[in-house]
Amino acid sequence: MNLRDLQYLVALAEHRHFGRAAEACFVSQPTLSTQIKKLEDELGVALVERTPRKVLLTDVGAEIAGRAREVHNEIEQIRAVARRTLDPESGTLRLGIFPTLGPYLLPHALPLVRAAFPRLELLLVEEKTEVVLNQLREGKLDAGIVALPLHEDSLHSEFLFEEPFLLAVSSAHPLAHQHGQLKLSDLSRQNLLLLEDGHCLRDQALEVCHLAGASERSGFRATSLETLRQMVAANVGITLLPTMAVKPPVAAVEHLHLIEFKGHPPSRRVAMVWRKSSAMNTFLIRLATIFRQLPADLLDAHSAATPPLAQSTRRL
Repeated sequence: MNLRDLQYLVALAEHRHFGRAAEACFVSQPTLSTQIKKLEDELGVALVERTPRKVLLTDVGAEIAGRAREVHNEIEQIRAVARRTLDPESGTLRLGIFPTLGPYLLPHALPLVRAAFPRLELLLVEEKTEVVLNQLREGKLDAGIVALPLHEDSLHSEFLFEEPFLLAVSSAHPLAHQHGQLKLSDLSRQNLLLLEDGHCLRDQALEVCHLAGASERSGFRATSLETLRQMVAANVGITLLPTMAVKPPVAAVEHLHLIEFKGHPPSRRVAMVWRKSSAMNTFLIRLATIFRQLPADLLDAHSAATPPLAQSTRRL
C-alpha cells in the first residue's frame, strides 16, 4: 500500500467514476483501475462495486476512503509546515466564503491582503456555509469566512466584525415615509422576502422575524441578494440587507429605500475559521488581523440609509 493508491481511492470515492477519477489524478483509466484492484488484493476485501453505469463503494471501501482522506490531509499539513517554515507569507491559501458576503467584502479586503502578503496566492471558493464547513473538514480548504455561531469543536474561529442589517423597502412602501430610525417592533405583522434554504442569511433573517413578530412571504424564495433587491425595488415585498451589500462599489438600485434600525440593530457576526490541527495556524491569525482592518464606514448602517422620502422630495 502506498500514498498514491490511497489518493486513487479517495478520487474514486469523490467522483464515483473511473474515468473522471483518473482524470483528476492525471493518470489513465486503466492505470487507476489496476491500482485499485491491487489495493483490494492487498487488503483482501472488495472496495468497489463495479456496475455498467456507475461506481459504488462498498461499506468497507467507503470507510477506508474516509481514513485515506485523513491520511492525505495529514500529508498536506506536513508539506504546509515545510512551506511555511521556508517562507511563511508565500504559497497558496484556499479560502472559502459564503455568497451573501463574498462579493461585498472581497473588493475591500483583497487589496489589504495583497499589500500585506504580496507573494501569497489566494484561491477563493464561494459556497454556502455548510459546503464551506464540509470542505474544511475534508481538507479541501485551508480556512473559511462564515457567520457565527459556529458549532464545530474541530474548528478554531477568529472573530472579524459585526455587520448590521438595514430594512429594504420600495420607495412606494409606507415605511419609506417614516421619519426617524426603525424599531424592531415596526416589523410586526410584516411579510419579508427571504433567500432560499441553505443561505445563512436566511436563518439570520428568520431569527429577526421571530423576534419582531414578522413572517416570511410565502411562495417566493430568492437565489441571491441581487434578486431580493430587485424584487423589493419592484414593490413585491420588503427584506433585510447586510450593510456591505449596499455600499460602493455595489451599484444603487432605483426605488430601493434603506431604513436604519434604532439602537443595536439586527446584525450578523462574521469570523474566519480553520481546523485546530492546521499547520498554518500562526499565519491564519495574522491573515484574520488583515481582514479586521476594513474601513470603518463600510460597516456603518447610518451612512447607507436613505433619507425619508418626504425630505428627498423637497430637495428635488
